[in-house]
Amino acid sequence: MTTKLTEQPKGLKTGLLGIPYRLPYYPIEFDNDQSLAPDLHRQNAHDRAWHEPRTIKHFDWDLGGDLLNGSNIRVVDYGNVTLDIRNLREHYNRAEKDVKKIFESAKTLVTIGGDHGIPIPIFKRLPKKQKVTLVQIDAHLDWRDEINGEREGYSSGIRRASEMHHIGEIFQIGLRGVGSGRNEAFEAGKEYGAHLISVYEIHEFGIKRILDRIPEGPIYLTIDADGLDHTIMPAVNSPTPGGLNCLQIMDIIHAVVKKDRVLGMGLVEISPSFEGSRITLFHAERLICNFIGAAVRQGYYS
Repeated sequence: MTTKLTEQPKGLKTGLLGIPYRLPYYPIEFDNDQSLAPDLHRQNAHDRAWHEPRTIKHFDWDLGGDLLNGSNIRVVDYGNVTLDIRNLREHYNRAEKDVKKIFESAKTLVTIGGDHGIPIPIFKRLPKKQKVTLVQIDAHLDWRDEINGEREGYSSGIRRASEMHHIGEIFQIGLRGVGSGRNEAFEAGKEYGAHLISVYEIHEFGIKRILDRIPEGPIYLTIDADGLDHTIMPAVNSPTPGGLNCLQIMDIIHAVVKKDRVLGMGLVEISPSFEGSRITLFHAERLICNFIGAAVRQGYYS
């Protein structure tokens, strides 16, 4: 069941929002498999042979107790940002308005895409009282300035974030393989001072050394499914061997939540029809539950 954004339930602590549609680089890209992901995430969460919501009520070994730790915290699903087929950019405009409204009443925001362009309207509406540290999990740089004149597509999210005055340090974790980025994109990231952390550094030295470099202060966490290894996230457009494993991404989520206040987490770039099973959606559910459960235990909603 979803709630209209005109309704603000009492006691709301975290909001869930789907942002399905991209700004395409080519006409054929507009109607894409990733736009199905938000609703299929919801379906996967409910399509179980149980008579009660086990995700909420049952003991969770990842968290050391039930999801909400026995509290009455409200997690509200606001459905998906609507589309205007006559004006594709209006989808981003509506996303901005919805994100702003949720942040006015909720402590945290969880978003589901959609591709990795959809964080751009989220970045624009992050609270601006302090510089926000951006932590991105991704195989790719996303520092392209434009493709075919489009400057807010999935290869440009971090480039656009770097131009926003309220975005501070940028940590890009899990980089590997070949993506759409050219040498110019790599140099732009270096010039900004982004922390470009390859997956090889993580596998050699561990996660803790990386996490210790992230400063205190507000954080936003954006997770591209292809940042994880394709054995646990196979339903992606650009599978790249050697990604983060399940325990590594769990460690990152719990560590950044404990470090300071994480404003929200976004999960993008899942193409559900790219696999016959639902292993990607099962892992995605675990990431979202671990984020919410960790925030509960860290006192975000007290």
